[in-house]
Amino acid sequence: MSETDQSQHLKRKLGARHLNMIAIGGSIGTGLFLASGATIANAGPGGALLAYALIGVMIYFLMTSLGELATHNPTSGAFFTYGTKYVEPGFGFALGWNYWYNWAITVAFELVAVQFIMKFWFPDIPGVYWSAIFLAVIFAINAMSVKGFGESEFIFSLVKVIAIVVFIIIGLAMIGKIMLTPGMHTFSHWTQGDAPFVGGFQALIGVAMIAGFSFQGTEMVGVAAGESKDPKKTIPIAIKQIFWRILLFYVVCIFIIGTLVAYNDPRLLQAASSEDVALSPFTLLYEQAGFAFAASLMNAVILTAILSAGNSGMYSSTRMLFDMAREGRAPKWFAKLDPRGVPMHALYATTAVAALCFLTTFIGEQQVFNWLLNMSGMCGFIVWLGIAISHYRFRKGYLAQGYKLEDLAYTAKFFPFAPWFAFILCTVIILGQNYQALLGGKIDWLGLLSTYISIPLFLIIWFGYKLKMKTKLVPYKEMDVQPVNVDKE
Repeated sequence: MSETDQSQHLKRKLGARHLNMIAIGGSIGTGLFLASGATIANAGPGGALLAYALIGVMIYFLMTSLGELATHNPTSGAFFTYGTKYVEPGFGFALGWNYWYNWAITVAFELVAVQFIMKFWFPDIPGVYWSAIFLAVIFAINAMSVKGFGESEFIFSLVKVIAIVVFIIIGLAMIGKIMLTPGMHTFSHWTQGDAPFVGGFQALIGVAMIAGFSFQGTEMVGVAAGESKDPKKTIPIAIKQIFWRILLFYVVCIFIIGTLVAYNDPRLLQAASSEDVALSPFTLLYEQAGFAFAASLMNAVILTAILSAGNSGMYSSTRMLFDMAREGRAPKWFAKLDPRGVPMHALYATTAVAALCFLTTFIGEQQVFNWLLNMSGMCGFIVWLGIAISHYRFRKGYLAQGYKLEDLAYTAKFFPFAPWFAFILCTVIILGQNYQALLGGKIDWLGLLSTYISIPLFLIIWFGYKLKMKTKLVPYKEMDVQPVNVDKE
């Protein structure tokens, strides 16, 4: 490869351990440390566990679908590229822009969460200052070479993993009556009141969005494939390890919290607002175990988690914008790389969107927090829909052109059930998320807008591009299903 060609491509410097931690870093953040309490409060311990288990199974299917696509065609423009090649160019165009602003908005969301958390130590300092400091740190890390980013994310995520493992050990010890609070009976919270299922099907659908938001980030492996060493080898390894680790973390943690903290404990709902880190379900259990320093410890861990999730989000959205620009689907200015292989112009644009966190200066912190959470959560489910549709059509096109499954570097199992299951579950969760806003005689237009705004935005981008460029659904026989060969360096 010539020096000129090399300068136009991202550097392949990420190994399997980096891919693991990038996905873990993106998916373990405020969703687990703070919002997990809200799922138990709203749906009970059984409902929360079922919601996380269902989403976990769906994520497994999606990750195997993504594994097949990413090993066959490793690119930082993963979802945009797959949607364009295997579905319809307008669909891919909208999917790429959706993924970019999804993670750019998520970075803003994490930076607003910083404001709540820093109040624990510095209640008199305006929160917007902390957002500015953390945004500068995240920008600086992403402005480094991709190897520097990978190493920093590895360290951030390792801190979170250690904290969760310690939590699981302490929680299981408490359930095993080794460290249980005197007078407390194991599993009593699963039988009191309306437990284990509270609120029925409506509550289950409601908390599924929170559970889904918590799992978002696992798909970052598809984006990181564009900068991974030997993707045909490292991506399947990362796909397998990431799912089981994250599922273990979430399902076991939800089980422990639901077992040891009553679903109707008012502190769980208070913690869901993120206004008081001392009420995080993790903190509550540490205190029950007799650790007086729990609040301060979890404050430091959650700060690390937010920095990590924001860091991963900045990386992922920047790479998506770069790849769209390189393919002519965004202004070419964003496709420029600096000498270290970093798309700085795309990073500037993503940072500008992340600066939405400063809206808290003019609007209430909680209102901005909720809007960004709703937008990001819905965008994430749209991305997952895109993965399921793209994989289904890729497999159909691949076989229609006479290729054999054994020639694929990685083959997803349970086809076609897996993509269909993911598609149906995502659709039910998306449409059922706030249907109660349409009931009761008076329509809650503000509630509908805050929940569903991402859907019409996606459709406007898709059909606007489709009408302008007159694009059509790609026929199976005409798909570009040729494998993409890449250098290992």
